Amino acid sequence: MKLSRNVTGWLNVLPLLLVLIPFFVVPIIVVLIASFMETDGFGGLFPNYSLDAYVTVFTSSLTFNLYYATMKFTLLTLFFTAIIGFWVAYFLVFHIKSKLLAMGLFLVCTVPFWTSNIIRMISWIPLLGKEGLVNSGLIGARVINEPLEFLLYSSFAVVVAYVHQLTIFMIVPIFNSMSRIDKRVVEAALDAGASRWDIMRLIILPMSKSGIALGAIFVVSIVMGDFFVVKVMSGGGSASVVGAFYEDIGVLQYPSAAASAIVLTILVMIMVAAILRIVDIRKEITQ
Repeated sequence: MKLSRNVTGWLNVLPLLLVLIPFFVVPIIVVLIASFMETDGFGGLFPNYSLDAYVTVFTSSLTFNLYYATMKFTLLTLFFTAIIGFWVAYFLVFHIKSKLLAMGLFLVCTVPFWTSNIIRMISWIPLLGKEGLVNSGLIGARVINEPLEFLLYSSFAVVVAYVHQLTIFMIVPIFNSMSRIDKRVVEAALDAGASRWDIMRLIILPMSKSGIALGAIFVVSIVMGDFFVVKVMSGGGSASVVGAFYEDIGVLQYPSAAASAIVLTILVMIMVAAILRIVDIRKEITQ
């Protein structure tokens, strides 16, 4: 018996639904319900529903500072990973003539992922510390007279760690988008008298939008959902929203933690929706 297109479509998405509903939708609903409940301070929740947790989230200056710090780290990481990822992908696609060599260099970019995030993050400590290689080299070259303290346990160190960990999430989708660009179009533009800047601005950048958008979604989602890098690389000098409601969970303040989680989830969804609004990924990929 031939199945209708509707039934076939539902059968195709059924495996995805079987994963999303129990592991994403249901937990979000549970967290949402918990955000409206009251706690006795000892881990117990009571169905006395109120908006107290959300009022605290939106009226607390501390919460505002946490969201500001999280957004700052997110946007700075997004900016630097986009620049580095774009130019690395551009070099591999348009300046490496051998496809085999380009793929080999592309795989080299994944070498850091052979170790854990923690090891890659901690590896910056002996480099950026007061007596680390960077400060020692600058002092030895007489560029500075005393160690630069902002290199480690600061916002700078947090961004460096994030960029190191997440640039690959930009390189991969941008490399994939650029690889689909017909080089004959670039050659034709050069023959027509277009400058390198015009080619970059009018051909390569527009045709790489889908890769940039996908990379941006990965970076935004990961940075806004992380707190460990901020905690370690800032030396406790900075905090994040995730770190704050992690602390709330530690002291059994589940409603406030749940409210923060819901607000953060909505903020991430808004940012992802804005990216998708700017770039229609499905349309770009199918072109």
